[in-house]
Amino acid sequence: MSLKIQVISSLFSFLYGIIFSLLLNLNYNILFSGSRLLRSISNLLFLSDFAMLYFLIMKKINEGILHPYFYLFLILGFLLTFKKGVPLRKFLKELPKSVKKKKETTNRLK
Repeated sequence: MSLKIQVISSLFSFLYGIIFSLLLNLNYNILFSGSRLLRSISNLLFLSDFAMLYFLIMKKINEGILHPYFYLFLILGFLLTFKKGVPLRKFLKELPKSVKKKKETTNRLK
């Protein structure tokens, strides 16, 4: 594998880790609330879809050759952005409350 393909694969793995972290924070309310069956199914689908997508894109980039440092870049991208996604998670958790308050104030005005 050429150096150019290795660099592209490493950058992709890092960016994929960032995207995975952000989408995990977006889906946090679904993944960790609700019934146990819903949590299990959504978690299984979410993780399997992301794993399949990663391997399919890596197959297009470098014919499916995976090195351990690609996983390291993936984990590094995930860990660097996971803490930054916590405010997004809190905002999404409070969003239904603010929508209810908004509806209540508009109903009072009518």
